[in-house]
Amino acid sequence: MRVRGAGGRRGLGPVVWLLGFASLANDVSSEAIFPLLPLFLAGLGGGIAYLGLVEGSADALASLVKVVAGRYSDRGPRRLLVVGGYGLPAVARAALAAAVRPWNVLAARLVDRVGKGIRSGPRDALLADAAGPENRGRAFGVQRSMDHLGAAMGPLLASLLLALGASLRGTFAVAAGLGLLAPLLLALRLRDPREERGGAAAAARPDRGPLPGAFWRYLALAGLFALGNSSDAFLLARAREVGFEAAGLPLLWAGHHVIKALTGAPGGALSDRVPRRWVVAAGWLAFALAYAGFALARTELEVALLFGFYAVYHGLAEPAERALVADVAGPGARGRAFGWYHGVAGAASLPAGILTGVLWERVGSRTALLTCAALAALAGLGLAAGPGLRHPAGTGAGRGA
Repeated sequence: MRVRGAGGRRGLGPVVWLLGFASLANDVSSEAIFPLLPLFLAGLGGGIAYLGLVEGSADALASLVKVVAGRYSDRGPRRLLVVGGYGLPAVARAALAAAVRPWNVLAARLVDRVGKGIRSGPRDALLADAAGPENRGRAFGVQRSMDHLGAAMGPLLASLLLALGASLRGTFAVAAGLGLLAPLLLALRLRDPREERGGAAAAARPDRGPLPGAFWRYLALAGLFALGNSSDAFLLARAREVGFEAAGLPLLWAGHHVIKALTGAPGGALSDRVPRRWVVAAGWLAFALAYAGFALARTELEVALLFGFYAVYHGLAEPAERALVADVAGPGARGRAFGWYHGVAGAASLPAGILTGVLWERVGSRTALLTCAALAALAGLGLAAGPGLRHPAGTGAGRGA
């Protein structure tokens, strides 16, 4: 019998699309700000090392919240955590528009990332519950594609506002207002698929047993990759270093996200057909090649082409990474597993951001970016060469192993 909200091979169901639209609206807001953040911070007196501190510490704080929120969401209510997790960033972006000191930017980014920490695990657990193992990669791919579509629209909006004469602060204020659409949409329409299947009592039965060893092996490699996956703000700073004008950065960022939007759904669907760890490993190795290219690039054309190639990592790896977490964690522990997954990636952001920023300022951007590439390559090779990953009950992994 088909479960309402779960969707079959052709239909993914309302939960997937609602969360996709929420991601789109949130990223229009977020990415209207992000490519301008290094410029805005520099205007307040913050350097590239401070940018690394801001981005790294914000993600590190969010990592702690992700673990707690993911664990709690197995008991419920996932819906309220997701709604609140989209609401906080809109408030933080309004505060960012009023920032007058570098520490104000840090505080606003901390609140923004706490919101992301609250929603990440519960949202991905909702997506996993809404899609069966045969189309789980496709579900995550659709959500990531819509997320990236919003991220492409955001910089275009920022460029339009700046071209019309808006200030950076005015652009940030408009972005904050648009960010309110995501929590409003979810508050009105989102429902938990577990409650539709078996009522609230079924949704409240978490699996309190230990997570399987396959999950921890995968998480260790994901953590190693995250040490090399420093903030994309450094890539925008590299674009400025090569010669891009400030007005061109939002357009460069938008084009990058258009390619990510086009590759997310196919990449997720691919992971439903071949072992997911191979797809993830290929994405991590594409990341390493892209970062090595950024380190060696000398012209604006080379940087623009590299931003396009860098999108291949996102399209291949992002949906498959999340589907793989759902495969190896039992249904009653998915919130906890996603909490750990997002938490470890976030915790690695602080040392990754600081390491990249310090190397950048002391020995140059080339060494900093090549170091990131080396860490990502080690993780990708380790995942490709290591043992397969299996669902604890021996089912549901299939091609996802």
